Amino acid sequence: MSEKILAKASRRSEVKAGEIVWVKVDIAMMHDLLGPWLVDGAFKRLGGKLFDKEKVVVVSDHCTPPATVHQADILKCTRDWARLQELSYYYEFEGPCHQVIAEHGHVRPGRLILGTDSHTCMAGGLGAFATGIGSTEMVGVLLTGETWLKVPETIKVIWEGKLPEGVYSKDIVLKTIKDLGHAGATYQTLEFSGTAIEGLSIDDRFVLSNMAVEAGAKTGLIKTDEKVIDYLRSRGITEEIELIHSDPDASYSRVLQYNASELEPQVACPHEVDNVHGISAVEGISVDQVYLGSCTNGRISDLRTAAEILKGKKVSKNIRCLVVPASQHIWMEANKEGILDVLTEAGCIVNMPSCGACGGFTSGVIGAGEVVMSSSNRNFRGRMGSPNGEVYLGSPATVAATAIEGRIADPRNYLMKEVY
Repeated sequence: MSEKILAKASRRSEVKAGEIVWVKVDIAMMHDLLGPWLVDGAFKRLGGKLFDKEKVVVVSDHCTPPATVHQADILKCTRDWARLQELSYYYEFEGPCHQVIAEHGHVRPGRLILGTDSHTCMAGGLGAFATGIGSTEMVGVLLTGETWLKVPETIKVIWEGKLPEGVYSKDIVLKTIKDLGHAGATYQTLEFSGTAIEGLSIDDRFVLSNMAVEAGAKTGLIKTDEKVIDYLRSRGITEEIELIHSDPDASYSRVLQYNASELEPQVACPHEVDNVHGISAVEGISVDQVYLGSCTNGRISDLRTAAEILKGKKVSKNIRCLVVPASQHIWMEANKEGILDVLTEAGCIVNMPSCGACGGFTSGVIGAGEVVMSSSNRNFRGRMGSPNGEVYLGSPATVAATAIEGRIADPRNYLMKEVY
């Protein structure tokens, strides 16, 4: 898939892994924290003219709502820059950039998308080659619409079978990262396939592509199918949609194979995303806060799952439970369905869509000695606040179960139906 997409982007009939190619960019995305306030100086010195304002997307999400004067200044700079450049696509207070660009139809199969954020790779869930670049490199893209990339090798990750009750795509990707290691896929593509992957919703596929970078991958790809077409049609895309998939005889640097039916809920323990253990090994660890949200697991299906577990129950009196829908659209959808009522009645605090506490910016950072169970994508030291805090990662179901007990809990205890 990577070779096909980069061949198209480089205007060539074929490229091979290991080649360095010049590519034309379909979408250049920046967010507030690594966007205009950093790039504008060099951008002006080198001419200050965008290659195509219709292909540049800016999303303010990391500093929204601003918690400090510095963050407010960054937002103002971003807003003013977008206005000065007469951008057609500037989004503010709508949620994390990766979710926002997907919802607004900027992500399409076969596109090359570069963004100033490492989790730009989430767009691979819709069959786009998407990856993060630095702010300095983005200056060149803004001016020319081109850059160079090395065509990555591909690791094929096959998950066959059916996921058990209480086990989700977050558990799939955590198990995969555990086996690869946090640098095991460096500058390679992770290509997820198999019957278990085909059975996942687009929401769940986004989780896999989003976290591909946690194994060092350049991007994470899933072949496009009718589910992708249906998703894009729901976003108002009426044009013909290209179906991208690898050829049957494609060459891979490595192949990993799994049986989904054997998987139990997984938890990434401090302070690395590959420090992963089955739920049975970490049950009972006390937490101070749980966090349900982020561009990884704040979508409507995640909120539904949490509401199913929390309905009629209460969050432990000893903890805080923060809920952050992944976009304004999802917030409104959850509100219409009554999900936010269920979560609020259980004792959750529902915040506005943003990057928020996920990256330790606003709205719920943790202090020294505090422990959090989060549905987000990283648990590096200091990621969600104090470097002396601890972050565990799990599925939204694991987060919800943990919220009830005030300690890491197995969600299957709240979801499995009794057999008579």
